[in-house]
Amino acid sequence: MYSHYYHVPYGYPHVPALYQEQSYSRNFYPNYFANRQSYYDFRQPVRGQATWTEGGAVSQCGIPWSNNQYMTAAVGSNSPYQCGQAIKVRNVTNGRVVIVTVVDKVPNYPPNKINLHRKAFEALGANIDLGVINVDIIASPELEEEKWGKYLLEIIQAAYPNYNVTDYSKVSQNQVNGGGIREVYKFVMESPQETINIQGSVVYNPNTDRINSINFKEV
Repeated sequence: MYSHYYHVPYGYPHVPALYQEQSYSRNFYPNYFANRQSYYDFRQPVRGQATWTEGGAVSQCGIPWSNNQYMTAAVGSNSPYQCGQAIKVRNVTNGRVVIVTVVDKVPNYPPNKINLHRKAFEALGANIDLGVINVDIIASPELEEEKWGKYLLEIIQAAYPNYNVTDYSKVSQNQVNGGGIREVYKFVMESPQETINIQGSVVYNPNTDRINSINFKEV
């Protein structure tokens, strides 16, 4: 039994309908209706909607809503996105982006909808009174494929609690003395006052996966 109170109109468990769901034509979501395979192409943005929740107890994924400074979200159980996966969500009205972690899977929730923690919803520049906003949902396959990039992302989100990570890129990978590997990533961080770029690097032993050093700096 879910103990959360979700601000959603789409049949999320144990929630009375706040207002009737809108009906969308095939032309509104061409990638979804015309070609389901292209919809599940993780590298293509999906136009959909985001709602918000205050979170609650540890969810079906076993990941708390407080993970990554509350930059978290729930998706449908039939969604292509998996527990712990990083997803970019872009507010189509103002272009603001947040990177959230999937922490819950919900039955009968449409695959083009995402339920954000309130803090992530507000980080998109959205007024919570709206209840629902139009968004682009973009999985982050590059980050998912880069284990150390995701690890650095989690650290940087904790180290800069007043900033949101809006983008990232892998800068380089090279071997260092002693047989270690250094991977370097760049993260774009936004607050209401400014945008900063942080470079994060990790040196690890490729044979044992043990970390030798981690470093962050503004660039």
